[in-house]
Amino acid sequence: MYVCVCNAIRETEFRRAARCMEGDAESVYATLGKAPQCCQCLEEADELLAEERALERRPQLVAA
Repeated sequence: MYVCVCNAIRETEFRRAARCMEGDAESVYATLGKAPQCCQCLEEADELLAEERALERRPQLVAA
């Protein structure tokens, strides 16, 4: 699925970049060398960003 059709940014690509950097969705776009064009994707991109950051904060289970 595409997060941003204007820039052809796929969800997997966006999520990978979101895990590697701080900032908002526009910062993630910049990391990918892109900038929002029509901006209709930013709300969904912010939601994906929040999901990825929430996943990072989950405690990891370790087998004993």
